[in-house]
Amino acid sequence: MRTLMIVAVLLAGAAAAPLQAQSQSNTLAPRVEKLEKEMRAVQRKVFPGGSGQFLEPEIAPNAQPATPSGTPASSPVIDLTARVSALEAQLQTLTGQSEQNAFKLRQLDEAFVRFRGETETRLKALEGAGVPVSPAPAQGTGQPPSTSLPMKPVTPPAAGKPTTAPPKLTADRQAALEAVAKPDTGDAGEDAYLYGFRLWEAKFYPQAQAQLKATVDKYPKHKRWSFAQNLLGRAYLDDGKPALASVAFYDNYQKQPRGERAPDSLYYLGVALTRLKKPADACKVFDEFNDVYGETASASLKAQVVKGRTDAKCK
Repeated sequence: MRTLMIVAVLLAGAAAAPLQAQSQSNTLAPRVEKLEKEMRAVQRKVFPGGSGQFLEPEIAPNAQPATPSGTPASSPVIDLTARVSALEAQLQTLTGQSEQNAFKLRQLDEAFVRFRGETETRLKALEGAGVPVSPAPAQGTGQPPSTSLPMKPVTPPAAGKPTTAPPKLTADRQAALEAVAKPDTGDAGEDAYLYGFRLWEAKFYPQAQAQLKATVDKYPKHKRWSFAQNLLGRAYLDDGKPALASVAFYDNYQKQPRGERAPDSLYYLGVALTRLKKPADACKVFDEFNDVYGETASASLKAQVVKGRTDAKCK
């Protein structure tokens, strides 16, 4: 009789074990789903433009030796527990990375606001006397600079004539300017950008500036916007106007950080700041480049950043 009671107790315990495991599994499953949703939200913030792709964590539960009874070392409860632990660790890492990137971007914004306030008089002198200058934003606010730049308004060129008044050209240079071919691809935005590129390539910098400024103003949603905005900065930089160039480069990086020429603009922003005798700010820009584009930029661009850091005497 006693033997029968012992057997009954053992059978009852064996039957309760699967029920307990099932209960734990039902408790862990909602926890896993909640963590996965939070992971997706963090990844959308850290990796914008990822088309909603969810990067699955690489979870490999530690192999366990088989128990003496021959039952498998792994079970749904053990697998779910390992999955939850891995998700929690990855979520904590991504959240910290997102907060660190946001802090560095705020530092860059504040540094540029200070730079903008210090150089507004220089911008006014470069654009000519009598041009109204917007007041500088309050320092230390962490807000991006105003996009209302102290520049003369530029409208799209009519009949191929530049809208600004560049320096008078010699007969040979005038003939060379008229020889610059105007593209006709059937895409007005593409044609506007390509014509600006050809003017810049031929070293007609004032004419290229007017053309490219008109392009970014008229086609803000075009696929070539990032290209045109970056090239506008290059045209200013090559024309000996690093202050205006820095504004153009910063606007490209700020407005379209995932644009095709955003990494180039961030690099050239550092170059422009170096030429403006702002090496400390230039080094912050190069640091930002390494943080944001260090893993995705081309080898040639990363080599240029290394040289830029050397020129700015960054530590």
